[in-house]
Amino acid sequence: MKEIILAKYGEIILKGGNRPKFERMLIDNIKNALKNVADFKISIRQATVYVEEFDEDKTDIIVERMSKIFGLVSVTRAAVSEKTVEAIEETAFHYLGKDLEKPARFKVEAKRSDKTFPLNSLQLCIELGGWLDDKFPNIVCDVHNPEITVKVEVRDVAAYVYIDEKKVRGQGGMPIGSGSKATLLLSGGIDSPVAGHMISKRGVTVDAVNFFSFPYTSDRAKEKVISLAKILAQYTSKINLYIVPFTEIQLQIRDNCPEEHMTLIMRRFMMRITEKIARRNGSKALITGECVGQVASQTLSALDVTNAVIDMPVLQPLIGMDKIEVIRRAEEIGTYETSILPYEDCCTVFTPKHPTINPKRSSIERTESVLDIERLEEEALAGIEIIEVYPD
Repeated sequence: MKEIILAKYGEIILKGGNRPKFERMLIDNIKNALKNVADFKISIRQATVYVEEFDEDKTDIIVERMSKIFGLVSVTRAAVSEKTVEAIEETAFHYLGKDLEKPARFKVEAKRSDKTFPLNSLQLCIELGGWLDDKFPNIVCDVHNPEITVKVEVRDVAAYVYIDEKKVRGQGGMPIGSGSKATLLLSGGIDSPVAGHMISKRGVTVDAVNFFSFPYTSDRAKEKVISLAKILAQYTSKINLYIVPFTEIQLQIRDNCPEEHMTLIMRRFMMRITEKIARRNGSKALITGECVGQVASQTLSALDVTNAVIDMPVLQPLIGMDKIEVIRRAEEIGTYETSILPYEDCCTVFTPKHPTINPKRSSIERTESVLDIERLEEEALAGIEIIEVYPD
């Protein structure tokens, strides 16, 4: 019996005449995610991706990797059958036997896209449901509250049989590469990796920038950020990570500026430096992980002061979320456990006791003017370490 992987895509179907372009991007992303896993054959027909001709022992990892590819809404294993009622019944019997031997409520759902098939969808449901009910005495038909839903799809080349409850939810969104490029300010915290994932879901290729203050932040903090980038790369295939030396800037701010302004001036430096990196590499926007009012630097006044120093769109997908929602998303994408490791980043090392929460641009600009901003930024840019991060 031949097994195949079926994956359905979502938004791409709405792209009209541009749909083939998005399908090609999706196929390329799947090939890239699976290239070191197995030999396989891949195709798209009727808004469905077919992956076949692979070693059976690779099936689980193929499904797992495909579930992290933006653009796909579901991934499932299925058995391939000839397009006759008898063949579909025999395929269901052998492929689903272990699942149907135990007591359970079940129903059959059929979809017939090949209109030459002799039974319509309802007739096929009735026929296969009755046949399975006879063959497996422990199961009971319940179309309203089933525990097992046997799915049959009669398509152009073959019929496919699987259990709907075993279908793996995909990421949705759009294929990576379809939405230009943006640059993520990636800290070691919970928020920024989630923000990067959310923007990547819209097809945006993401670079990342991290500010590193050795010796105040340790090599473990740096490795933590690299680990977060590796997790994000499971969804994007690769991330270029720019590690920016930030110690001298923070020391200059500490020694020359009022303590209550330190965080905002530090963040203004981060935004300017990241914008320069982004423009060098073709990014069209920055990505940050702010939630309104979560900390003093994320009041609307503070965000106005911070974002005023750059001339580039700032994407803030978490802006209206609360911390519980962000944590839930971090757990779903797999970054939470790494984010809470107790290695401080540069933002937490130089935190003032009483930061200003309603700053004025003019006041911050006046404070900042005592610093040699251009020199400090150029020195930081000259010391950048670039790491190409791939998923483990």
